[in-house]
Amino acid sequence: MKQTQFQRGRVEITMFGLLGLFLCFSNVDASIHEYRMEAFIPKANAFFFHGGSEGLYASKLHEPTTASSSETKPSFKGKSIISFDSVTFLRPKESAKSQQEMQQNTGLVEAIILEVKDRERIGGASLKADAICCNKQLADQGSCKLGEVIIQNNPNNFGWPRRIKTFFQGTNEEAKMDVETVEMNSTGMYYLYFMFCDPQLKGTLIKGRTVWKNPNGYLPGKMAPLMTFYGFMSLAYLVLGLAWFLRFVQFWKDIIHLHYHITLVIALGMCEMAVWYFEYSNFNSTGTRPMGITLWAVTFSSVKKTLSRLLLLVVSMGFGVVRPTLGGLTSKVVLLGLIYFVATEALELVEHLGNINDFSGKAKLFLVLPVAFLDACFILWIFSSLSKTLEKLQIRRNLAKLELYRKFTNALAVSVLLSIAWIGFELYFNATDPLSEFWQIAWIIPAFWNMLAYALLVVICVLWAPSRNPTRYAYMEGMGEDSDEEGIALTGNGGDMAMKLERQAIGEDLEEDKRE
Repeated sequence: MKQTQFQRGRVEITMFGLLGLFLCFSNVDASIHEYRMEAFIPKANAFFFHGGSEGLYASKLHEPTTASSSETKPSFKGKSIISFDSVTFLRPKESAKSQQEMQQNTGLVEAIILEVKDRERIGGASLKADAICCNKQLADQGSCKLGEVIIQNNPNNFGWPRRIKTFFQGTNEEAKMDVETVEMNSTGMYYLYFMFCDPQLKGTLIKGRTVWKNPNGYLPGKMAPLMTFYGFMSLAYLVLGLAWFLRFVQFWKDIIHLHYHITLVIALGMCEMAVWYFEYSNFNSTGTRPMGITLWAVTFSSVKKTLSRLLLLVVSMGFGVVRPTLGGLTSKVVLLGLIYFVATEALELVEHLGNINDFSGKAKLFLVLPVAFLDACFILWIFSSLSKTLEKLQIRRNLAKLELYRKFTNALAVSVLLSIAWIGFELYFNATDPLSEFWQIAWIIPAFWNMLAYALLVVICVLWAPSRNPTRYAYMEGMGEDSDEEGIALTGNGGDMAMKLERQAIGEDLEEDKRE
């Protein structure tokens, strides 16, 4: 009773935690970057605010984006753009009052768009100066204009990095950017910064939004290939599901409980990939991510990941093959699965329901570490259980099931080695690409994990496929289960001794199940 109340309390805490995360992201943005009274950060002799960064492909069409009439909206089909929508700067009252009412320009804020390869062209690095803003010495040399951000134009790309100026007028506390759309004619990772050099503007805030769009839709460049990938994986799960269903129906009389678990994982994988494809497709066409669709996709993904790991664990324990039940281990397995689901759901919610920009490294580490630790627990428990199961099968001389589990162990070992190698590659990739210069191939990192999970599921489906000979994989009552299925005769004193050892092993297994 106490254990039940304790578990119920954990579930309630879990639900409140997930509800808190849900409410934190009640307004989900995607390629629309919202600025809600954000502050500028001082750096060197400048103040800046990071307005966003995304991978953008070059425009396919290059016609002017201006409309033919004021009532007709311009068409951006086939174009890659960054559009400024109602971006407003608010300076402190003290700064505004210190200005002359009749003075025209009393403060400058610059919006700077640059491709990541041009980052060294911002600031005084090329002029052998530490300043970001032009000072009197550099202005006297004719290198830049006093009070503006130093920008060295790219000779191979005229007009870039792009600078858009917005001035405060007189004693006004607000300065609103003109509605402007900037077209991208080259493929690259683009960064947007809002900057000012005047110390009197310290404390200025920004509000509004910018809209980023690729030629084929609003999906960021990093995410665009994943929509095609999820479509492909949806078809792959559909094919696997049809093949499994036909086999399931053909041998429905020989179905064991493990087959229902496999069927559930296949169905969840199919739904997960289909929902992600629909979510990405909707995102691509509208530029926003409806919370309902994204939440369903995240939840499907978390449930599927949890059940997939539980499937590997119970198969390794020999459930339905070597032992009819998990005995006392059931509550421990369920508890580990519940904790893993909560940790994964929290990580997925923050990753997919937050702003399109990556969240901070500390926040990511805080959420990734529990998932990594739980994955390690699963791996250790799986291989420990596999070792015990193989030992039992060797004692019972059950060669058919022993061969089955050896194949499964080999497949699992290969997947673990591939996972370790891929984690190393992922760490190297992130360490050597802090500015996302290789954004066009970044999609293969999450795609690999989906492919690996699918491959393991296929292996399990092949090894434990329903058949006319259920004794090959199913637990059977009586001595038939413990005899050699390959026809090894147990005769004479040696055979009697072997039978005694098998009976002793069975008795020990049953006692072990009860203890667990």
